[in-house]
Amino acid sequence: MKSPGLALILSFFIPGLGQLYNEKVRDAITFIVSYICSVVLCIVIIGFIIAPIIWIYSMYDAYKGAKKINAGQI
Repeated sequence: MKSPGLALILSFFIPGLGQLYNEKVRDAITFIVSYICSVVLCIVIIGFIIAPIIWIYSMYDAYKGAKKINAGQI
C-alpha cells in the first residue's frame, strides 16, 4: 500500500520524489531532469512558466499513481 498523501508531499518538496516513492523510476528521473532544465530556463523567462507546471503536474501524477497502486490497477 502506498500513501497518496505522502506521495503528494514528497513531490511538493522535490518534483519526481513522489514517483520514486511509487517505484516509477523512469517517471521520477523524467520529472527531476525536466524540472531542473526548466529552472535553468528561468534565465530566459520561459522557465517561470514551465517550472510551476511541471511542479504541479508532478504532485498530481504522484497522488494519482499511488491511488492506482492501491486500487491494483498498476
